[in-house]
Amino acid sequence: MALTKPRIIELLLITTVPVMFLAEQGVPDLRLVLLTCVGGYLSAGGANALNMYLDRDIDALMDRTSQRPLVTGMVGPRECLAFGIALAVVSTLLFGLTVNWLSAWLSLGALLFYVVVYTMILKRRTSQNIVWGGIAGCLPVLIGWSSVTDSMSWAPVILFLVMFFWTPPHYWPLSMKVKDDYARVGVPMLPVIASNKVVARQIVIYSWVMVVVSLLLTPLGYTGWFYTAVAVAAGGMWLWEAHGLQNRAKAEVSGVKLKEMRLFHWSITYVSVLFLAVAVDPFLR
Repeated sequence: MALTKPRIIELLLITTVPVMFLAEQGVPDLRLVLLTCVGGYLSAGGANALNMYLDRDIDALMDRTSQRPLVTGMVGPRECLAFGIALAVVSTLLFGLTVNWLSAWLSLGALLFYVVVYTMILKRRTSQNIVWGGIAGCLPVLIGWSSVTDSMSWAPVILFLVMFFWTPPHYWPLSMKVKDDYARVGVPMLPVIASNKVVARQIVIYSWVMVVVSLLLTPLGYTGWFYTAVAVAAGGMWLWEAHGLQNRAKAEVSGVKLKEMRLFHWSITYVSVLFLAVAVDPFLR
């Protein structure tokens, strides 16, 4: 279980299931929801296990990851690699044989993108690692839609973009908190190579784009008044926190007084509330 990083997968499922309600414009087949969740968990769990296998050297040197199974010796590298590959194969077949093959290929694509593009190529080479590597975490939105419709539409693409612009301002505050960890192992997260002012400015830019994109669903006819009201309120709170962080960074506040984790914690609440609105909105139109 620890190899699959269940707390991260929980967030991925929060974005997958509500999109199924939007695609169905009501309650989707509950068997399909269960199969999609199981397939999604196995796929993301396989990706996370393979990520731990590839990052075991730096995980051992970082305080934040020092208790992961490969670091403590609870699991051996060969076991972890076999486990990750097995989950990748099983999840792809489960999706293809019980849901549809479009969802299967999207799921496999997300896994490969996270393992190969993010972990192997981007993470240790560029400060834009989380920007483009975050695409893997956006794909569950497309999977949720395709599992119901076996097709694509502008609605999941917009929500994909919401998650794309959400990921950097979600993760950068955490990176600000643990930047010494990343600096120690040579991972160039943006807060490692840039000042808090620069990072906070980037967070504000991405936050504004994210909120604006989240409001596109309604004029395009996919959602109604309820989703719009929630998106405006939740987005307003996000921007308040983002600008608050920027103001503290401009004032050269550091340490606990920077309060960067306030935005990190709110970001999880934001995405949960926004996607709950996505699921509820069809019943109020």
